[in-house]
Amino acid sequence: MDKGIKKPAATPDIERVSLGALIHDHVRGAIEAAVHEELHVALGVRSYERHEARRGYRNGTKTRMLTGPSGPLALTVPRATLFGGREWTSTLLPRYQRRLPEVNEAIAATYLAGGNTRRIRGALQPLLKAAPLSKSAVSRVVATLKDGLAAWRTRSLADVDAIYLYLDGFALRVRSAGKVVSVPVLGVVGVLPDGGKQLLALDLCAGESFAAWKGCLDDLAARGLRSPVLCIIDGNAGLRRAVGLVWPRAAVQRCCVHKLRNLERKAPKHVLAAIRDDFHQIVYAASADAARTAYTAFERTWAKRCPGVVTSLREGGDELLTFFRFPKAQWKTLRTTNVIERLHGEFRRRVKTQGSLPGEDAAVVLLFSLVVSGQIKLRRIDGWRKIAVVLNQSPAVAA
Repeated sequence: MDKGIKKPAATPDIERVSLGALIHDHVRGAIEAAVHEELHVALGVRSYERHEARRGYRNGTKTRMLTGPSGPLALTVPRATLFGGREWTSTLLPRYQRRLPEVNEAIAATYLAGGNTRRIRGALQPLLKAAPLSKSAVSRVVATLKDGLAAWRTRSLADVDAIYLYLDGFALRVRSAGKVVSVPVLGVVGVLPDGGKQLLALDLCAGESFAAWKGCLDDLAARGLRSPVLCIIDGNAGLRRAVGLVWPRAAVQRCCVHKLRNLERKAPKHVLAAIRDDFHQIVYAASADAARTAYTAFERTWAKRCPGVVTSLREGGDELLTFFRFPKAQWKTLRTTNVIERLHGEFRRRVKTQGSLPGEDAAVVLLFSLVVSGQIKLRRIDGWRKIAVVLNQSPAVAA
């Protein structure tokens, strides 16, 4: 080392403090400061201040444990007694609160993603650290989702302009009266003028009967939902009858996929491929006229060889071809109930992680929360820009 260059003087070691510990300490301090400020407003004076506006007196402090975004917090918060003998309680830090809302939201989100109590503990370990998390605590957090469901079930639908409605049911395994049973869920998804989809109904019923569907649709109408331009349904006779009674002016599209499955059930195996190809000539035709020509050809080809197949096709009638009245860009979306079937598929995948749900209420809460929380996303339909054309032509488009 050159003699002209001086060696830097030794500096004292600086105590290393982790960033997490600093954040944790600041979070604790911020909460305590906020509660003290809230008490100042409630009393009308600060500590040791004399003023005629005083509304009570401080009464020492107490220690509270609260789990926050940085882990468990040991808080020292003030106590006070208001004039009249009533004990002051903080609204920022309510009595018996053990976790900040952000932590509860993380617990609920992990539950919706498929976690049970053990998985939630593991996933949130960096957040919870040593904070306890029991089954009952998870249940209480999840129970708060019921409030959102109750409001959603009773909200007004007068401002919802559903151009298309997809209606279908599916089964969920739930625990009822001590047994695991399969319970039908009736679902309704609406398509709005901007092409976005909105979940409008989730009803658990004893079955997919006419009475069940009629009750579901009556409730939607009673809350202000106007008649849609088009209803896309499967082959359920009770649903078809209910739609006709509640919204008689709505056009109806029978799901082509459901109809093809019905045809295949009535055909011998050696002709399944041929029947499938001929049916596709109808539903994938380039125009309504071409579809009707293919329809006639199907009847002519299979009337004698497989009369049951033709009878099933005729049962669907012209309602298999309703989608041809609408813009071609929407044909793929309107010819089947795939929009709501995909939603049901997402529900089934989520429920599979639990085998069965603890009860009917828990089932509906879970399904509803998956959608409103964004865990299941409903994207716009194909050809949504053509909805304006449909609105301009309606009701003639369905004539």
